[in-house]
Amino acid sequence: MKVVAEKRLFWFLEEGTELDLSNKAHLDMYIQQILTRGRTSDIKRLFKIITPSDFIDSFDRIRTFLPKEVKSFWEEGLGDINKPTKEDTQSYK
Repeated sequence: MKVVAEKRLFWFLEEGTELDLSNKAHLDMYIQQILTRGRTSDIKRLFKIITPSDFIDSFDRIRTFLPKEVKSFWEEGLGDINKPTKEDTQSYK
């Protein structure tokens, strides 16, 4: 999926630049900018565009580059995404 980079968030890109969110590098940059510079409406739009699993995968890749407060907020909200769920641990029995 391609999206046009909004100038307010992507001031460092040329006006009208398209990001291909199927490209992990573009997806990571898009999510990082939305989480650090975006408004609530930008985050809502983000979750209409990408799947939760794509967000989690990207978050794992970019978490070290996020400001401490942003990283902490999303880690708390997502929980420990690398911890096996109760269903995962029961399937081994």
